[in-house]
Amino acid sequence: MSVIDELKSAIKAKLSELDLVIGWGPGFDPLHATPLFMRCEKDVDKLLWGPLNVHNPATYLPGLKGKKVGVVVKGCDSRSVIELLQEKLVKREELVIFGAPCAGVIDMGKVRRALGDLDKVNAVSIEGDNVVVTAGGKQHTLPLAEVAADKCGRCRYHNALISDVFVGEHLPPSVEQDDYADVEAFESQSLEERNAYWKREMQRCIRCYACRNACPLCVCRDHCIAQSRDPHWIGQGDNVGDKWMFQMIHAQHLAGRCTECGECQRACPVGIPLLALKRKLNKEIKELFDYEAGVDPNACPPLQSFKVEEEHINERGW
Repeated sequence: MSVIDELKSAIKAKLSELDLVIGWGPGFDPLHATPLFMRCEKDVDKLLWGPLNVHNPATYLPGLKGKKVGVVVKGCDSRSVIELLQEKLVKREELVIFGAPCAGVIDMGKVRRALGDLDKVNAVSIEGDNVVVTAGGKQHTLPLAEVAADKCGRCRYHNALISDVFVGEHLPPSVEQDDYADVEAFESQSLEERNAYWKREMQRCIRCYACRNACPLCVCRDHCIAQSRDPHWIGQGDNVGDKWMFQMIHAQHLAGRCTECGECQRACPVGIPLLALKRKLNKEIKELFDYEAGVDPNACPPLQSFKVEEEHINERGW
C-alpha cells in the first residue's frame, strides 16, 4: 500500500474521534497544494502527500486549542508541534499526530525561475526523483534536488519526531550535522556589507506580516509589537528602520524556539530571505546552550529556563 493510501486509511480510522484533521489538498492549480481541513471521509479522499506539501499545518494548532485535532506532519512540521507542546500552547491529549517520511518539498521560487511563468500550469506529477510540470502545453522535467527548498538539503529530520501513527519507511538524514555554512559565509562579510545587504532587503518589505502569520511559533497575536499602540514600539511608516526593527524583534522572539520550517521565508511575497535571520540566532543558541528547538518534547527552551552559570558561557572570564 502506498504512503498516501496508508495515511488516508489511518485518518479515516480515527476520524470519528476527532473534530477535524489538517493536511494538504488540491489548490487553485496542480502546482499549489493548500492546507486541507478534513471533517468527513469525502474530505480525506482529497488528501495529498509529497513535495507539493509546502505549508506547515502546525501553524493552526494554537488557534484550535480545546478541540480534538488530527494533524499530518512532515519532519519539520513535527518539530513545530514539539515546540508548541513544550511551551504548553497545545495539549498532547487533544492531538492525534499522523507522520510519514518526507523526501523534501519544492521551493516555488526555484520552480518559477525554471519555468518562467507559473500562470499556465496544466498538470504536475512526481516521477521518481523528478517533478514533471506541464505548463502552456510544454512539459518540464525538474529534478527535485534542484527545485527543493534549501532547508531540505540540510534536513536531518525527514521523519516525524513525534507521532501517534507513522506510515511508510523511515528516511536517512540528508546530512549528519548542520554546519551552518551559509550563516558563516554571511558572517565572513564586513559589518558594513552585512548592514547594506539587509537594508536592501528590507526596502522590499511591504509590511504584510505574512512572515509573522505563517510562523507556527509566533503567538503574540493581539499583542504583537507590530500593531500595538500602547506601547508604540514600531511606527507604521514605509521606512527601512521600522521594517528592520520588526524583523529583529521577530527573530529575537524566535531565538531558541524556531524549528527552521521556513514558513516565514516561503510566505514572503517579495522573497526576502528571512530564514537566514532565524538560522543566525539558532547558531548562537546552539553554541551558547547546546540546544536545538523542537527535537525533545521534555526539554525546556533555554530562554525559558535559568542557571546561575551556563556551561558554555564564560561569564567570569569577561
